[in-house]
Amino acid sequence: MPRKKEKEEHHKVAQNSRRELLKLAGATVAVAAAAKLGLAGLEEVQAAGLTTTSPLPAPIGSALSASGAADVLIRMQQELILTLKKPRNERHWHMVIDLRKCVGCSACTIACISENKLPPGVVYRPVMDEEIGTYPNVTRRFTPRPCMQCDNPPCIQVCPVNATWKQKDGVVVTDYKRCIGCRYCIVACPYSARTFDFGATYNKGNPEASGIIVGQAKADDYERAPNFEYGKKWLRTKKADSPIGNVRKCQFCLHRVENGMLPTCVTTCIGRATYFGDANNPDNLVSDLVAKPNVMRLKEELGTEPSTYYLI
Repeated sequence: MPRKKEKEEHHKVAQNSRRELLKLAGATVAVAAAAKLGLAGLEEVQAAGLTTTSPLPAPIGSALSASGAADVLIRMQQELILTLKKPRNERHWHMVIDLRKCVGCSACTIACISENKLPPGVVYRPVMDEEIGTYPNVTRRFTPRPCMQCDNPPCIQVCPVNATWKQKDGVVVTDYKRCIGCRYCIVACPYSARTFDFGATYNKGNPEASGIIVGQAKADDYERAPNFEYGKKWLRTKKADSPIGNVRKCQFCLHRVENGMLPTCVTTCIGRATYFGDANNPDNLVSDLVAKPNVMRLKEELGTEPSTYYLI
């Protein structure tokens, strides 16, 4: 009797498993059909005569995440478009980084290097890796460190030729044509957010072997590709209108922001740990985040008034 009962229970489990598999297969077919028809949600699928026994995942391009909640990237993108309709002096760009979500993958760092064609030794957004505690109670904390875009920036005060200044939208910028490369601003910045472009290349010392490998000459063509910081085309030459021989820094990807795109570090963050927007609008996401009780800024005691915040 016990063995017979066990067989019956096993048969029921097998039937349920097959039933769930068929449901999943039916849902997959419905999703595929909906995607082909260009439908955006469950109501449209049902209206088309399709049926599904489980919630549909958000289609590509939808403002919904897999959990059904609005994706923060979509919200920030929409807020950015609306903000650009205001005059520059009526907006103030802020960045918020959630340290609880950062996993130290450095995707933002790599994306920034690619976006801005950064040479060796020039990094706009390093991720600091800290070990906290004593063994065996040890953990790690990752802290991305872009430019703080201070409201009271010490780097501006020491520049002898006024090559760096703060725009009305809160971003500290640098004029490569005016910069003389004295590097006073590098010393003045308490966040080490400025680096000097010595004109180095990653391919220096690479061998040349025609027909076997891509040598220095070919690779150098890529490294000499211009970047488009501040919405201008900057050639990598040793002339006065080049970033070479000048101080460089993060500028919140202004060339993207001014064209309605979020900074590249924001869009490439796999954990949605970086937020960007206009803090002058109380309805924006960043305005909500900077008002949180668990927010902080680096070295606030210096009075630099950073526009980059951290959630801890």
